Formats: sequence, structure tokens, C-alpha cells
Amino acid sequence: MKRAIIIVLDSVGIGELPDAEEYGDKGSNTLGNIASNVPGFCLPNLESLGLGNIDNIKGIKPSENPIGCYGRMAERSAGKDTTTGHWEIAGIVMDRPFPVYPNGFPPEIIDEFEKSINTKIIGNFAASGTEIINMLGDEHVKTGYPIVYTSADSVFQIAAHEDIVLVERLYEMCKIARKILTGEHAVGRVIARPFIGKSGEYKRTSRRKDFSLDPIEKTVLDYAKEMGYKVKTVGKIEDIFNKKGITDAVHIQNNMDGVEKTLQYMKESFEGILFTNLVDFDMLYGHRNDIEGYAKALIEFDDRVTEILECLKDDDILFITADHGCDPSTESTDHSREYVPLIAYGKKLKKGINLGTRSTFADIAQTVAHYLGIDAGFKGTSFLEQIL
Repeated sequence: MKRAIIIVLDSVGIGELPDAEEYGDKGSNTLGNIASNVPGFCLPNLESLGLGNIDNIKGIKPSENPIGCYGRMAERSAGKDTTTGHWEIAGIVMDRPFPVYPNGFPPEIIDEFEKSINTKIIGNFAASGTEIINMLGDEHVKTGYPIVYTSADSVFQIAAHEDIVLVERLYEMCKIARKILTGEHAVGRVIARPFIGKSGEYKRTSRRKDFSLDPIEKTVLDYAKEMGYKVKTVGKIEDIFNKKGITDAVHIQNNMDGVEKTLQYMKESFEGILFTNLVDFDMLYGHRNDIEGYAKALIEFDDRVTEILECLKDDDILFITADHGCDPSTESTDHSREYVPLIAYGKKLKKGINLGTRSTFADIAQTVAHYLGIDAGFKGTSFLEQIL
């Protein structure tokens, strides 16, 4: 019963990549800067797996006898967004980044979108999601015009109050935008951002939904599904891959719900891949520059690591990693171009193996493919023989 379990701690980067300055991210170190700003911060269970033993990691205590294998991974793809990071973990290396719109979307896109949804929009600039609904929420409630905005990521986001625009109508608008945003304007994701509340107290709800592009190549998920393996996903993985290569999926309310759903899947008997994204680190804390909240969320996850390890079956391999950084200690509220941690653990795996610095996130895809007997030539290198 071979299974690969991949848990992505969304945005938990561990230090700037060599080209970080090109992305405006010089000095970013999500985990290290959290550790240096929060007295007494520690992650004992992740440390026992070898988190603090990763080369050049900062602020995390090394273990004398780590029970896991550990290393760090560099992103080879151009970009630092969620889609690019997850696609690379699954085996796709992007030569060109998705388009971004720091000055808003061009008139030809907005004009076509307004015509297609039969209403005007407001916004159309880069902003924090929590800020823009408080900035434009009253105008939206008064006019009914949806709020369109973007960020440093390749996203077209539509926010609407649930009492003004039905959520299903908001999803319909997103599907229309997705059809428009193709070719040179093929953004990574169109995102529905429903919110509730009253003036000055607007807040986003959990009914967010992502409308992604189809992956540009086959991923390890596709190959696994074609071979008859189960591919079960937790959180926004289903959205990121636009349901491609997935057999079962469940969405979540928050990180701890994500851990619970992951444990439920782990307790089932199946062969294949379990792929989880825990988004709160990024969405609630990284983008809001909330250092204390980010630290607390990391500690909450660390407290659950023992349960995850105890739930592993004999032939399971657990991978814990991230997809990019989002340093809450910097002035930026956007993702950062960083190394990400790599932890591998299993009851039959070696202990304390330093996997060094991997040149691409796709090393995970190639290792999973190797373990499951999938013949796929990803642009990564398997480290299975080092850990097994």
C-alpha cells in the first residue's frame, strides 16, 4: 500500500533565493524572520524531523538526532505564485511567469468583462483583499458593481457582498472572466472573494473559490490517476490543478480543518497520493504582515505533527514543504522568492539524511513517481534511493 503524502505549508519560505532581488524580495526569510521577532518561538515536532538541520536555516533549533530526512528546495520556474509553486512540486517547470498587472487590467479586458456580465465594475487596481473591501465595500453595496482587483500575483479577483451578489452569481462571473483571460492575458487564477458584514466591518467568508488554468503539461497526479492510483486532495489543491489528475477532493475551513481532513484520508486504505494545502499561513498572516498570528499558526500545526506521524501506515512517505515565501516582517504584503523546506519521513525511511539544496521543487514529483513506479521524465531528480 504505497502512498505519498504531501503537505504544503503555504508560504513558509526559509530564506531568499539567489535571484530574490530581481523580484523585489532581497532580505526575505519568512520562517527565520518570524523566529527572530517572536521570543521563545520554537517548533519542537518539526525540529525533531530535522527542520532546524536544513542548510543555512535561521532561527530554528537543530536536532542532535533528527528522525526525518531534510533539505531545502529552490524554485526553478520563473515566478513566486501559488500556481507556479504547486505545479512545480507536481513536476511542471515554467519557463515564463504568468502575467501580472501591477497597474490594473487593460481596458480591452475590463470592457469585455463588463459587457459579458452586463454591469460595470469598480476597483481594477492592485490591493490587499481585506483593504479593498473596506475601501470600496460601501460603493459596492450601494451600486451592486462587483469589485475587481489584483495583487503582485497573477490573479484576477472579484469581490462581492453575499447579500448583494449571490455567491453562485459571483462564481458565474469568475467563469466568464476565466474564458476572457486567455493567451497573453492568461492569469494563473481567477478568484471569487465573497464577503459579508456592514460598513467598516466587512470580512471575507470561507466560500472563496479559485478558477485556475489547466496545467500546461501532465503532472505526477495525472500519471498516478492513469495508473489506477487514488489521488486525494485537501484544501485548494483541486482548484490549483483545475481538477486534473484528481480522484477525490475536499475543501477546508481553516488549517486545523485541513489537518483533520488529511488525517481522515490517511486513515482510509488506498494506494496513491494525498496532497494537502494549508493556506492560512499565507492568506491570513503572510499577506497581512501578521507576525504573531503567523507564529501562532505554525505552532498550532507543529502541535498536530505527532498525530500525523502516528497516522502513517508502514509504507507511507510523508513530505512537508512549501510553495513560496510570504514574509510578514517586510513592508511587502506579497509573496517572496524563497527557498522552501523539504522534510521526508516514513517508518521505513532512513533517519537524519541531509538532502542538501535541491535545484527544483520537481524533485518531489520525480521522487513520488519513482516510489509509485511511474515512468515520467520530470525536470527533477529523485532522492528516493537516498532516503529508502
